[in-house]
Amino acid sequence: MVKFANKYIGIALLTFVSSFLAAQNEEAAIKRVIEKESAAYFNVDYKTWAECWVQAPHAYWSYTDTSGTRFLDGWEAVKNSMTTYFKSAKPSSGEISNEWLEIRIYEAGAYVRFTQLAIDGTDRTETAQIRVLEKQNGQWRIVCMQAVGRSTAR
Repeated sequence: MVKFANKYIGIALLTFVSSFLAAQNEEAAIKRVIEKESAAYFNVDYKTWAECWVQAPHAYWSYTDTSGTRFLDGWEAVKNSMTTYFKSAKPSSGEISNEWLEIRIYEAGAYVRFTQLAIDGTDRTETAQIRVLEKQNGQWRIVCMQAVGRSTAR
């Protein structure tokens, strides 16, 4: 009986550790795609940026700051607006850092909340951000982005 109990506890422990490691791997993959998308945006690399997105009618992009709110509903609107942006923008040599506040994974979907700080030689921008991601063909992709610019004065 003791031998059976030890075997059962060992299997349960192995299952728990495997699940924990798998969740950590998923979180790391989610962070990587968000970091890749942000870096591509600041480096004005449309191809890499677009690869990070679910290119579907339910894609959504939104940004709010003191000048107002801009939103793009559907991949075609996102693509059209961002194509224009990427043609005229200049790459930033700034540094980007993320403070991860919440990552929740739901089967093939994920909710992520974080604060992003972008610093270059002349500007410092802090944004509160939310991403919703979908896992497609084994790869995490962003389907929804919401960012709110924060004032540096608190």
